[in-house]
Amino acid sequence: MTENKAGEGQAPVSGAGTEQVSEELTKCAMVVEHAIEHLLEENHAPLAVASALLGGSLGLLARTMDRDTILKILDSAVQSVRSGELQQAETARRGGSA
Repeated sequence: MTENKAGEGQAPVSGAGTEQVSEELTKCAMVVEHAIEHLLEENHAPLAVASALLGGSLGLLARTMDRDTILKILDSAVQSVRSGELQQAETARRGGSA
């Protein structure tokens, strides 16, 4: 998913900070993925897990970014769903772990 992170207090998306942001994003994504796996292994409903993650993410965005930046991020997410990008990424992820 492509995100515009131009909000206050955010690291730049291009330039010298990009590598650090990418590394941090990768680490955070791994932790979240492990948490998801753990919750699903404990038989929590996927909808409950996803809703909790989305709610927590929106809360974090609301605490750290302005409304316009949040809307840009959400619009990017909507475009990723509409284009099929999310489903393609999940198919690729499953293929890579098999």
